[in-house]
Amino acid sequence: MRKLLSGLSILALMMLAGCRSTQKNQAIEITLSGWQSNPAESRLLEQVIAQFEKKHPNIRVKREVINSQYMDVIKTRLIGEVAPDVFYLDALEAPLLMKYKVLEPLDSYIKPEFNIADFEPTLLNAFRQNNQIYGIPKDFTTLALFYSKTAFAKANLTQPPKTWNEFIQYSKVLTKQGAVKQFGSAVTPELPRQQFLIQAFGGRLVDRNNYATFASPEGLKGLQLVVDQYRRDRSAAQPSDVGANSGDEMFGRGNAAMILSGAWTIPYFRETFPNLEFSTAEVPTINGKRGTMAYTVAYVMNRGSKHKQAAWKLIEYLTSSEGMKVSGNQRFALPSRRSVLTDLGYDRDPLYAPLVAGAKYATIWQAGETLPIILTNFDNQFISALLGEQSLSDAMKKAQDTANREIYLSN
Repeated sequence: MRKLLSGLSILALMMLAGCRSTQKNQAIEITLSGWQSNPAESRLLEQVIAQFEKKHPNIRVKREVINSQYMDVIKTRLIGEVAPDVFYLDALEAPLLMKYKVLEPLDSYIKPEFNIADFEPTLLNAFRQNNQIYGIPKDFTTLALFYSKTAFAKANLTQPPKTWNEFIQYSKVLTKQGAVKQFGSAVTPELPRQQFLIQAFGGRLVDRNNYATFASPEGLKGLQLVVDQYRRDRSAAQPSDVGANSGDEMFGRGNAAMILSGAWTIPYFRETFPNLEFSTAEVPTINGKRGTMAYTVAYVMNRGSKHKQAAWKLIEYLTSSEGMKVSGNQRFALPSRRSVLTDLGYDRDPLYAPLVAGAKYATIWQAGETLPIILTNFDNQFISALLGEQSLSDAMKKAQDTANREIYLSN
């Protein structure tokens, strides 16, 4: 009897040890949420995640793609405390989430070997508040000047414009009537493309309290350049004027000889318009100053995550040199690590080098937590001025006043 009890006890202990071993080896699951720009980018990300899971067999990554109303979904889940452990965050939206402290500060996780100094400082600062880092930029792009080599050759233009005055003159020369009407340049009448123009003559998008200030005489001077080109010179057109969906499509179809666009445009042209002959240059200087826009997205951690160490390990690997070299091969955006930019040859590629150069002086598309309100009001009125329905000064004053009323009421 004693032997039987002893045997059962040993068996029970062995089973208990087995259960503990199983629990110990059970993988942690963390969720990574983001949008999908294109299938190729998605496949590369899946490849990096697979490499991460191989290095960390105790962590499983559940990837979630949210392509519709992304930030609304994320904000709703943050309020409901069911947000993903790690998620994409555009620089535009970062100030609001940092302000309300729903993101985990990452400074305590960042070790010297991560080499945070390898990141372009301007990009990193977009996710920094009160001297704390809340996001690690995964990639970025600036705007560069794309120009048609075919159109330039026909117009006997041998080099891209260096100044905005030259850009205006080139646009006039390049505007042609024909079977396919060609405008000198394409206009994208949205604030994300105009912010650096507002700043070119000393204007500011917002003040210290995040109220709109773009309707100042200095801000209007930069915006007037676009309106004059469109209305007075008739040397620029919107995509809708020629039945296109974007400035990139306008350019690809031959309806525009020059556009300001980002890194995503290069693979788009190669796939959609394989016979297109084009080149790139830095954005022409305005008022003697270099200027362009930069757009960036970071990986951030949900402050309410139950698996913060695992979440950081994922962010750390995705933004490591190893992980970024894989995802950086997509060439839809530029790696945010300067060493990876160099290793992958972006700065030596004639098409990408102007985009890389712009990072040193670009204006990040970000301006405090009130920017979404300002954006909506600016776009609504700027298109009205472009179409000649009201003067630029009246349109911008209306946009600024309406935005500031909304901001005041939201405080």
